[in-house]
Amino acid sequence: MFAVRRRAVVTVTALIAGALIIAPAATANAGKPAAPGTPVASADDATLKTYAADTWASLDAMTDPDTGLPADNIEGDLTAPSGFTSPTNIGGYLWSVVSARDLGIIGKQDALKRMKKTLASIAALERHEPSGMYYNWYSPTDGAKLTTWPSSGDPVYPFVSTVDNGWLASALRVVVEAEPKLAAQAQSLYDEMDFAYFHDLDARPTVGLNRGGFWVQPPPGCNIPGNYGGDTSELYYTCHWYDTTVSEARIATYIGIAKGDIPEKSYYGTWRTMPEQGCDYSWQEQKPTGVTREYLGVPVYEGTYEYRGMSLVPAWGGSMFEALMPDLFVPESSWGEKSWAVNHPATVRAQKEHGLDEAGYGYWGFSPASDPFAEYREYGVEEIGISSDGYGSDAEKTDVDKGYEGCREATNPDPTFGDGVVTAHASFLALPYDKAGALDNLAAMKSELGAYGPGGFYDAVATESGTVADRYLSLDQSMVMAGIANELLDDRLKEYFVDKPFERVVKPLVAAQVFGSHL
Repeated sequence: MFAVRRRAVVTVTALIAGALIIAPAATANAGKPAAPGTPVASADDATLKTYAADTWASLDAMTDPDTGLPADNIEGDLTAPSGFTSPTNIGGYLWSVVSARDLGIIGKQDALKRMKKTLASIAALERHEPSGMYYNWYSPTDGAKLTTWPSSGDPVYPFVSTVDNGWLASALRVVVEAEPKLAAQAQSLYDEMDFAYFHDLDARPTVGLNRGGFWVQPPPGCNIPGNYGGDTSELYYTCHWYDTTVSEARIATYIGIAKGDIPEKSYYGTWRTMPEQGCDYSWQEQKPTGVTREYLGVPVYEGTYEYRGMSLVPAWGGSMFEALMPDLFVPESSWGEKSWAVNHPATVRAQKEHGLDEAGYGYWGFSPASDPFAEYREYGVEEIGISSDGYGSDAEKTDVDKGYEGCREATNPDPTFGDGVVTAHASFLALPYDKAGALDNLAAMKSELGAYGPGGFYDAVATESGTVADRYLSLDQSMVMAGIANELLDDRLKEYFVDKPFERVVKPLVAAQVFGSHL
């Protein structure tokens, strides 16, 4: 199929050559860099290592050599990095450096130099001092906090994002364990981050929730004045909470609980689905089924959605990113045998069946990514998303509406899907649950859709027209690096991320929950 290419400047809002010979995964070597010159383990592993080397080239190209801060995105020919970066981008670059080192793509001294430079820049960034949290947009060339948008000159109202700081904190945890020479510096930055500032203890009658973040000055639009932290200044919070369980934002909850910044019972504060209460919540995608259980005094409706013979806990938009990005660092499936261990493979299977069978695209992997026809868009499998007008899987934003029994009539129960849009990072997130399927999908995207360039897989491709978003996003490339490192090095990033205090606090919370999911 001929690949039509289109470039556009990407604005992502918060809410991402040569021979490669490295060691195969080995539990005995976990935590140690692979020795250069060790033979590859298999053809599949060799393919993944090549993908990693090419992906690293894009991250290297978009990182400023003086500051060690990555741009948010770069064009497909590895030129014209964007003029902005975020805490997520910076965190993703740090764990990608560790991944590249351990995979043998770069040397130990190169990795040390890179991490040292990036940590020094992080320490110099302007931040919200009382909370130790970082603003959402900075210049990658000098680290200045952005107050105008580089491409348009539009004003930027400095925002402190819950989930973005969660990803930066994740990277700092990785560096602490991965590089002893920088452990004290990374630990200090991490210790200064207080997640209590995001946590509304009164969000629900028995348990708190994290807000999306806050501004330090009143922004235009909806905001809630207050301060959940330890000082008396007025902050201006988002009007929404992160209130769904299957969300990338749970990384901030894990870290906040582990640090002692928010209560342990807050892990159970989010919704699996909206409740099944008459027609009060009939705006959600489908009518859930489930039972109510209690954890640490918090009643939890263990609702699930049905999809093609499966039951699973849905994300808000039905995307792979929401479901599986935290699983790159927290061993959710091994700790949550009655929850995530079933839900994660169900999510992957649902995505695969939607792309290959239901929609008939011939490819799968739906997650927020570059829009091949514009800038950036959220993609997902709508039927496994809570929002009834949520993330679509095609360029046409085809809406699936099978109704809500007794409350809402179906308006489009059996749609015809259009030009599906798939993104490679979704397949890399799926590696632990369907390695063969993910590799087959990636190979087809590369050979049949032409969705591959000098920096690895281009960010997204439309399956019918072949239109390629030939650019690279820092966040998405860093998910690729983490997914490959975990697959080839026996969950190396999880080993770095989880120390004994974290495991002691978080593992029992994950182990206790029982989802209604089944394959």
